[in-house]
Amino acid sequence: MRDLLGREVTAEPVGWLDAEEMLDRRGIGYLADRYMLRLADGSERPVRIAEAGVRGVTVVADEFGAASAVGAAVDRFRLAFPVPPELRPR
Repeated sequence: MRDLLGREVTAEPVGWLDAEEMLDRRGIGYLADRYMLRLADGSERPVRIAEAGVRGVTVVADEFGAASAVGAAVDRFRLAFPVPPELRPR
């Protein structure tokens, strides 16, 4: 079973009801968490998730809370689904 970012939650398949219960217990609060994104040059940026779906995940740079500022011009990064290991919880 996988979460909304495509990360593995259980190694083996589980039944529908068990999966729903596990995801309900986990909640979706992790989507609001801050993450670190390691870029190709090895540098890291703090980011927040802007969009998540099976077509990919978009994160936005969040230095000093910029992702929350209305009208702020922030860098956006499009990631594959499931998210790569370069995106990790902060």
